[in-house]
Amino acid sequence: MLEALLLGVVEGLTEFLPVSSTGHLILVGDLMGFQGPPGRVFEVAIQLGAILAVVCVYFHKLWAVLVDLPYEAAARRFAIAIFLGFLPSAILGAAIHGFIKSVLFDPVVVCVALILGGFAILAVERLVHIPKWRRVEDFPASLSLRIGLFQCLALVPGVSRSGATILGSLLMGVERRTAAEFSFFVAIPTMLGATAYDLFKNRDVLTLDGMGVIAIGFIAAFIAALLVVRTVLDFISRYGFTPFAYYRIALGALMLVWLLAIR
Repeated sequence: MLEALLLGVVEGLTEFLPVSSTGHLILVGDLMGFQGPPGRVFEVAIQLGAILAVVCVYFHKLWAVLVDLPYEAAARRFAIAIFLGFLPSAILGAAIHGFIKSVLFDPVVVCVALILGGFAILAVERLVHIPKWRRVEDFPASLSLRIGLFQCLALVPGVSRSGATILGSLLMGVERRTAAEFSFFVAIPTMLGATAYDLFKNRDVLTLDGMGVIAIGFIAAFIAALLVVRTVLDFISRYGFTPFAYYRIALGALMLVWLLAIR
């Protein structure tokens, strides 16, 4: 239970940073020898707790979009942008779900992805960014779909869902803060779908104790994420993504050396 609590806090603190919350869960869980419910459902399901923090923080905006959907073109464009950003990873994730869980949920894969992703962030941050898109409501359908394709990279643990989405957005001319917020919004249907799918796939092996462990991690992730989600935007607006790149490279390299030493 204490391990589930700690992993929930790790999830909440890292979900909205381009450092891969799933990667951190795999690495920290491996260090602790954590044995969660079968099928890696714990690592996926507790991420929904962090995502619900976004729903709370942006409740008024999301509610306004829902209410205005039948009447306002801007609300419909916002909803379409989120749907198209979510669609590619939903289709691909369902198609290769078994391969992801059985092969890619490996600490060495995570370390390599962290390092490569760190260098990718450094490369993108060094490009000249002239923002063209500053509101999600203004995104054309093609832009949202292309960002969604970038999110598919995050099916590899260690890449980072928010990182892939944000970098794809930056490369296509989205303003930095808007890119981060779009990654938050796209995470809502993405993680809701992933959690529902994982729970359904593992329904026959989940026990009451397993659901209790998931619930503890879920609540801890929600509380931790609620405390940091606003801070993340302020930090990114001020310092960009370069600090996260160096963190990813350092963590990935150190953990890779350690893993190779003990195997």
